Amino acid sequence: RELIEHALTNARQTLGRKLAEDSSQEKLLAALGGLFGLPTPPRRVEVYDNSHTGGTQAIGAMIVAGPAGFMKAHYRTFNIAGEAITPGDDYAMMRQVLTRRFTRLAKETENENDAEAFPSKPDLVLIDGGRGQFDVARETLAASGLTNVAVVGIAKGADRNACRETFFVEGREPFRLPPHDPALYFVQRLRDEAHRFAIGTHRAKRKKAFTTNPLDEIAGVGPARKRALLLAFGSAKAIAGAALSDLEKTPGVNKATARLVFEHFQRGD
Repeated sequence: RELIEHALTNARQTLGRKLAEDSSQEKLLAALGGLFGLPTPPRRVEVYDNSHTGGTQAIGAMIVAGPAGFMKAHYRTFNIAGEAITPGDDYAMMRQVLTRRFTRLAKETENENDAEAFPSKPDLVLIDGGRGQFDVARETLAASGLTNVAVVGIAKGADRNACRETFFVEGREPFRLPPHDPALYFVQRLRDEAHRFAIGTHRAKRKKAFTTNPLDEIAGVGPARKRALLLAFGSAKAIAGAALSDLEKTPGVNKATARLVFEHFQRGD
């Protein structure tokens, strides 16, 4: 059964790529514009996704697409943090990411006279999520004063089944698209790119967190003295709890360095 399901997934993805490739980017953008009620085909589409491990190392990702395809120079990531964020609260994470993005955008002055320039303001925002994320996105954009940007939520199908996505658009009942609609495959490509970018950035952040030593944050303490401290105490946690007199007794560590280390951990830096 697993082999068959894997084969079906591969077949769907292959078909999706084929259908999408058969349509030009302009046609696909025009299809999105018509599908989501835009007056003209979108020139800038922004797609948002979050990634985290149990709420830790949370990352928000934004990918951008336009008439020339994916605009990777415009991709952005957001480190999600703050006491107001409960680990695993996807709504609060999405609110923080969108608030940071659109509060800043609202303060920028876009050159509306240059019709050829790729815009900094999106015509369409796609959110990887259902009704809850969709409502958060609409509220956040409204609070930022950007009420003329179309927002669409994309909820995965049952059992995360591709081609069974449900779309949330303001003023309409949730709806699905026919399984072989090129616009559906285009949306899936956009969403999957956002997911890939979010996952990749999150994994890089998690790897860095695993390999970073608290001693690396202490300015003026070089590699040799860090090794001497670790050799003497066994771990950064033990060093953090050591008394100043014990640090000063470490072979290869002078009193000035010992005090730097002691004061760093006493301050809780």
